[in-house]
Amino acid sequence: MLIGSQTVSNPAVKCLVNLWAERYTLDLSSVFREQDPSVYNSLIEASSLEGRASTVSKLREAIVDAKCQFAGIQAKALYEYIPNVVNLSEARRLTQFAVQVYIELLKLYQQPASATSSVEDRLQILAGMILTNHSSLSVWGIPDVEDLAKSLESVLLEYQEQYIISKDWCTLGFLTTQINFSNQLLLKKLPPVERILIYPYLRFIEEQIAIPWQRVCIAGAKHELNSPAITLVKEMLPASLDVAKTVYHQLTKLFPDYCGRRGGFDHPGVEHSCLRDLQMFQAYLWLCVLERSFAPVEKELVTLCAMVMQRVGVPWEITVQWNKLLMDEISSRVKPEQLSYLLPYMQGMQQAFYDQRDHFTAIPEE
Repeated sequence: MLIGSQTVSNPAVKCLVNLWAERYTLDLSSVFREQDPSVYNSLIEASSLEGRASTVSKLREAIVDAKCQFAGIQAKALYEYIPNVVNLSEARRLTQFAVQVYIELLKLYQQPASATSSVEDRLQILAGMILTNHSSLSVWGIPDVEDLAKSLESVLLEYQEQYIISKDWCTLGFLTTQINFSNQLLLKKLPPVERILIYPYLRFIEEQIAIPWQRVCIAGAKHELNSPAITLVKEMLPASLDVAKTVYHQLTKLFPDYCGRRGGFDHPGVEHSCLRDLQMFQAYLWLCVLERSFAPVEKELVTLCAMVMQRVGVPWEITVQWNKLLMDEISSRVKPEQLSYLLPYMQGMQQAFYDQRDHFTAIPEE
């Protein structure tokens, strides 16, 4: 959950912000596979201010509105069976807030950043990236993650505020689903090279709504750079996706016959959502560690999961194994002295779910 706040700058916070930013580096794997100079030239052209303007022209407001409307219909269909969560008029209202998020995002996508360089410089950088298989958002003129978060904070908070108005945590699930569906539909409007460049932005807004990475960074202000908590988090945060993939693979083996509203664990959409949510669980764990409090898990994560998982029919057994496998995987990756420090938080997180297990009984379908 996103909470508006100011980042206090100290070495620990800067370290965590840098790790947060690394989540949104460009995925150039398809470019590397091509080994075609024309693809590199296309990347350079698409990353220029003119190229970005061209990308935005393909996603003009009427198209964004249409895609968000369709995504809202898809999300509503997914939640159709849940009584009183999202009716048609509310879905349309929520869509208008989603459109404003994208309009602001596309404005930012066109803005020149201090890192924007000449074509010659970018070609040199691209050559180096091909050799090192690494890339950076700032290379292509995208603002740093703190600037991006600050610029989008008001529209994202306004969008997220809608679930509070609805007085139902399931609406937060609807908002995240609508953004996820909208991202997919908007990406389909673009050629491959332009998708590569804009995808980190789209991923960012989905994660800003669902995952408290920014709050994890801000909580780092309570610690010294070499403290046990910061050392632990800075070692584990970069591994969050790998941890999520490992746990997800284990879940698919444990529950091969599971089939939810969107399909089984082999469904690409289910996989995307599960990997995102497994990283969300990790972020909440690190938030508890840095804040020295179980409140984020007890008051936010468990409440959200109890309502959403109950209503989408996720069995309690999957929730139990989800938590267990995640904690086991994290335990296997930390040092013994870190494990003793982390153990109370992992146990507290699991206990918080057990304390609310009666609320995880699936609502029977009518």
